[in-house]
Amino acid sequence: MKRYKYTGFTLLMLSLILSCGNETKNKIAKDEKEAEESQLPNIVFILSDDQSWTDYSFMGDENIETPRLDKFASESLTFTRGYVPTSLCSPSLATIITGMYPKDHGILGNDVVYERTKDKAVKRKNRTEAYKHMIPHFEKLTTLPDILKSKGYLSFQTGKWWHGNHKVGGFDYGMTHGDPNRGGRHGDYGLEIGRKGMDTLTSYVDLAIKEKKPFFLWYAPFLPHSPHTPPKRLLDKYLPKAPTEYVAKYWAMCEWFDQTCGELFDIIEEKGLTENTLFVYVCDNGWVQNLNDSKYNEISKRSPYDLGMRTPIMYKWAGEIKPKMDTTTVVSSIDMVPTVLDILNIDKPKNLPGINVLDEEALNNREEIFGEIYAHDFTTIESSLFYTIAIAPPYKLIVPDVVRKPKEKIQLFNIDEDPFEKQNIASSNPELVEKLNKKIEAFRTE
Repeated sequence: MKRYKYTGFTLLMLSLILSCGNETKNKIAKDEKEAEESQLPNIVFILSDDQSWTDYSFMGDENIETPRLDKFASESLTFTRGYVPTSLCSPSLATIITGMYPKDHGILGNDVVYERTKDKAVKRKNRTEAYKHMIPHFEKLTTLPDILKSKGYLSFQTGKWWHGNHKVGGFDYGMTHGDPNRGGRHGDYGLEIGRKGMDTLTSYVDLAIKEKKPFFLWYAPFLPHSPHTPPKRLLDKYLPKAPTEYVAKYWAMCEWFDQTCGELFDIIEEKGLTENTLFVYVCDNGWVQNLNDSKYNEISKRSPYDLGMRTPIMYKWAGEIKPKMDTTTVVSSIDMVPTVLDILNIDKPKNLPGINVLDEEALNNREEIFGEIYAHDFTTIESSLFYTIAIAPPYKLIVPDVVRKPKEKIQLFNIDEDPFEKQNIASSNPELVEKLNKKIEAFRTE
């Protein structure tokens, strides 16, 4: 694996700089900077939006066809047992871009508590006023695009983005204006990527090539997220084999998303950039389609169960990351930022809990990861917490908040033997429950 440290050429250039006049020094310094940047890998984050960990061909689904992601998985270090720490869009995306748990980055749900009315204009105004203070809060956080600026990266945002204008997240260019008076909430124009073509994304890549800069690309299309409005050709394909039309639409959306990922891979390949591009894949949260309406089943999105939190997480860098299908190791989206930083030889900020997943020793030494589920409309951690989760293979402990979920019991599952969490074994394992509960208590006070 490459690590980008000073080379002999770099040291030679530095010595030449010291012995030259200012004008020559500036030119040499510029040439050296461009030479170093040209060796840095481009970085592409691919984010699915509302898709269960089961809903890919390579994950075993016999109905949904995902040929481009199947191929990608075969070329990647693929962790089939990845997790996001929370099963809701906005806080999950905030974790992916910052590397922090929700309790630390402060984005607990999709909206701050506000008065909901039937009048859409009033509702939008109320939501905007309630959420307004979260934008400057998020802007103070250090994101991956912020950190990459030190290495000369250009950062581009396409797709879902919740926290105001794309610049709030440190992106140099982006599709999301974030103006609530123009419908800004979770992506606005960004939500068109994939659904209405890839032209904007292509133009961003062309810009980076023109400026001879490495780039970070955030591809978070509004797919397969509802509304489930797939192309007719795909819907017609799935209608004959789906139990209901609602399911057929969802299955078709999953393949549509797969096809747009293929378009992205093709764009990078056509530009001659595949060999020097690090691709990272994750889904923000799960989705189980109801049979008889367009909504999701409560065991998935917004739940503490694996159908809401589990996702494949994949890392591909041709010639640098050895492909492997890892079906046992548990990883988290909190690891994405630290892994990228370590590849680039950038020191990880001390407040990041994740690890470099390419470091086998670090993976083997980690005993658990955590999860947090909060209210969709949130205020504070203390008043919005629903569940805290500890995942310590092969066990997973779900602890309901005693105030907001007083009627629910602690649940313990052996997720190796019971991946769909059907059998609660908490009552027969009191010592293990106590041990993991103490780890959760320590996590919450960190």
